[in-house]
Amino acid sequence: MKEKIIKHKKMKKITNLCKSLVLVVLIAGGILAGYWIGNSNQTARKEITAPESVAEVHQHEGESAVEIWTCAMHPQIKMDKPGQCPICGMELIPLQKSDTEIDEQAIQLSESAIKLAEVKTVVVKKANATKELRLYGKIQVSENLLQTQTAHVSGRIEQLLINITGESVKKGQLIAKVYSPELINAQKELIEAGAMASEYPMIVEAAREKLRNMKVSEEQIRTIEQTAKVIQLFDIYANTSGVVVSLKVNVGDYINKGSVLFEVAELSRIWAVFDAYETDLPWISTGQLLRFSIQAVPGTEFTGNVSFIDPVIDPINRTAAVRVEVENQGLILKPGMFADGIVQSTTKSSDKLLIPRSAVLWTGTRSVVYVRLPNTVKPTFKMREIVLGASMGDAFVVLNGLNEGDEIVQHGTFSVDAAAQLAGKTSMMNPEGKEVMSGSMAGMDMGESQELQHAQQPVKDTAVHAMIRVYGNCEQCKDRIEGAVRKLVGVMTANWDENSKMLHLNYMPEKTSTDAVERAIAAVGHDTEHYTAKDSTYAGLPECCQYDRRQK
Repeated sequence: MKEKIIKHKKMKKITNLCKSLVLVVLIAGGILAGYWIGNSNQTARKEITAPESVAEVHQHEGESAVEIWTCAMHPQIKMDKPGQCPICGMELIPLQKSDTEIDEQAIQLSESAIKLAEVKTVVVKKANATKELRLYGKIQVSENLLQTQTAHVSGRIEQLLINITGESVKKGQLIAKVYSPELINAQKELIEAGAMASEYPMIVEAAREKLRNMKVSEEQIRTIEQTAKVIQLFDIYANTSGVVVSLKVNVGDYINKGSVLFEVAELSRIWAVFDAYETDLPWISTGQLLRFSIQAVPGTEFTGNVSFIDPVIDPINRTAAVRVEVENQGLILKPGMFADGIVQSTTKSSDKLLIPRSAVLWTGTRSVVYVRLPNTVKPTFKMREIVLGASMGDAFVVLNGLNEGDEIVQHGTFSVDAAAQLAGKTSMMNPEGKEVMSGSMAGMDMGESQELQHAQQPVKDTAVHAMIRVYGNCEQCKDRIEGAVRKLVGVMTANWDENSKMLHLNYMPEKTSTDAVERAIAAVGHDTEHYTAKDSTYAGLPECCQYDRRQK
């Protein structure tokens, strides 16, 4: 029993000793673990704040300065490696960063993009506003020299010696023979009065005067008195010289006193009558020099001063007649010939701002240009809305929006505008500068994710190009067609080619359509592929504009 107690006490001591050893080991392990963790954190902090080698420094700097690649024509494309543009397929170029701050709505283009798009600029200057007007018309008979050959007695045409239009006549030339009962009675009265001449001389003179009023010549009256015979056919003589432009009677016709037999025109002096649109009238004044040429007389230039401007506008063609009187030496100019005229007009003041026509973009209601911002390292452009004045042929007068010395894009304006639109900057079709999606071009599959983005975002106004066949003849037709189309809201540009008869159109389908464009063209007298102008409107066109409708 005693031995068991002693053995139990020994086992208890051994157990307590083991527990103490385990506790000491745990405490020591905890201290060692804490030391190791703290040392590791300190080492990590040293690695973050102070790299141990220069190689590590270069490695971190290289990672933070990754080279960006972009497209010269689509600067919104940015990639971390070289390749091809997903929109146009051009090789990407390194993106050069600049520390210069620019307007957030301005667009920067690289030098290579400038060369590729052939972008050219011009400085806005003040100058005399000179406008060259091209007018179209035709040669006409001078109404001042147009006379009529009338009948002075009633009767029947027995013989016509002039029976062809265009035949020349001279004053005093015999042109017709007339049988007139009235004239026969007047001759009998003269013969009867001649028998009583000694007693009643006044009656004889009255009979003579009656024949004179019927345009019977003195020689014919003396012949009647001497022969005492009645002339059955009365001769009619021309009372003027010129060319017969209209024949009113034929053999066998009955005529009354005062009836017109012929119209005779003197062509030594003629009129050149041109059609001027109402927008061109402020540049034309009486006395102004006008030069014109005739297609039938190539190489010869005719000149004259404007003698008359019609005060009434033609309600169909919206034109006014401008008249020039010209000496017709050698009768070279024939009535009915087409004439192409040019008028040079210059304003008296020299404080007009002029810009090239090619610099202006139209949106239907607005006119915009791209101004190059000064003091920028890279070429930087920003859209600016302007107010245009009179058209000067290849230039416009600017009333508001630009200052003298501003540098604007003259050539390549559409390229700059396209880059601005794709980059989400203010542009012709994006006046508010909203962000657009990269590569969102019609007809290109840019992936399922981008199609989903298109479905989730509202559709943006997009310009559409169309070609429409329009029938016409000349530059005047071109002005009429393009003018009618540009009046429509939503039409950006309209250009009709005289040779191909094709109208190149850029428009916004949300605001107009090709159907509306064709109807507007037909309304001013020109047939299109799907619409035919009214016959009355077509007939009201100037003769130079009356195209062959059989070609449709």
